[in-house]
Amino acid sequence: MKRRAVDTVIGVILTAIMLFPLYWMINVSLTQPDRLRHDPPDLFPVNPTFAGYERVLSDQLPYLLTSLVVGLGTVVLTLVLAAPAAFALAKLRPRGRTALNFVLLIAQMIPSIIMAMGFYLIFYNWGILNTIPGMILADSTLAVPFGVLIFTAFMAGIPDELMSAAKIDGAGTWRTFRSIVLPVSRNSIVTVSLFAFLWAWSDFIFASTINRGGDWQPITIGIYRYIGNNTQDWNAIMATAVVASIPTAILLVVAQRYVAAGVTAGAVKD
Repeated sequence: MKRRAVDTVIGVILTAIMLFPLYWMINVSLTQPDRLRHDPPDLFPVNPTFAGYERVLSDQLPYLLTSLVVGLGTVVLTLVLAAPAAFALAKLRPRGRTALNFVLLIAQMIPSIIMAMGFYLIFYNWGILNTIPGMILADSTLAVPFGVLIFTAFMAGIPDELMSAAKIDGAGTWRTFRSIVLPVSRNSIVTVSLFAFLWAWSDFIFASTINRGGDWQPITIGIYRYIGNNTQDWNAIMATAVVASIPTAILLVVAQRYVAAGVTAGAVKD
């Protein structure tokens, strides 16, 4: 019992340390500008102000909407490509699937900046440089390999008897995938969707390389430019960071149960 209490205290302390930067970001976003230079700094906002958030809604709303469109587009493209590919690897067992899984792992290790430089020339030739479809395609290159690996691990655990029963009932391969496999893969679908959205929402490398001059740019570029133009206005800068963090925080809280099940799927087999 004593050991459990000590572990709880240590866990609380470590959690508080990790969450303190988040708290400080919220604290600064609510602090009056003249109090930001106060020495020592206020641990709690004195006379809190929401002026920074008002500026965010007026200045950063287009960037937020762009990130939302890119994030949702990345999720859709990732699911459309990764789920059927994983089904083929897990259940159809094509020749060379081991090598393909190895290639997918290698793809996760390639630095984003290297991929971004290659995408710049390709997207320029395709005419999708500085466009939202270009951003969606670029972000999907990170999410699709991850999605295939997660889906493959989960679908490999689906009993073959279930597949055989569907075949006996007259269902073809596509019907089996659509009506049997996808419904029971809910946890992995939520997991892949969440990570794909988070990668697209937080992307800066691709955005700063292949969408520097576009009319619609994501929130990461919006924050970067905002810092450059308002180096002294930390109240508004932190408010922008808080608003940009809200969608991802909500998604993590709502989907955490599915994510835990989806990530560990396939790790233990009978």
